[in-house]
Amino acid sequence: MRFSTTSRHLVFAIILVSLGLTGFGAPRAADQKAVYVGTDACKGCHEAQVDRFMASSKKANSYSSIQKMQKKLTPAEFQGCFKCHTTGFGEPGGFTSAEKTPDLKNAGCEVCHGPGSLHADSGDPADLTVKVTLQVCSTCHDSERIAAFGFKPILFAGAH
Repeated sequence: MRFSTTSRHLVFAIILVSLGLTGFGAPRAADQKAVYVGTDACKGCHEAQVDRFMASSKKANSYSSIQKMQKKLTPAEFQGCFKCHTTGFGEPGGFTSAEKTPDLKNAGCEVCHGPGSLHADSGDPADLTVKVTLQVCSTCHDSERIAAFGFKPILFAGAH
């Protein structure tokens, strides 16, 4: 059986696409994993919200509260604070240290809205968490911390 030139080209094109060797087979933004980019990346499009957040939210300066406690904590205890007092600790592109990732050393926009790299590139609200729920808050504000720190959710008061 002989294949026509058109058929051979079609088969070759199908193979290239299936192997991802053309632009058609390239991963879509939705297929990529978002990483943390820091609150400054949000400011370009969301300046008013970032300004309000920075002025009125304790989260915007959360690293300073654990720094005050650092002398009373072991290095492991201090590092244990990073999950809630920084952005993305232990996650791809997240906080590693105040020296290496200073733009992530406080709890910023991405703590509630998720890693923002895809949204920063696309501008598509579907690329992050737009509607934040109390379940997102409970990642850090669990029952033990609520009792210890008097948590009042800014979710309903307008975090920004």
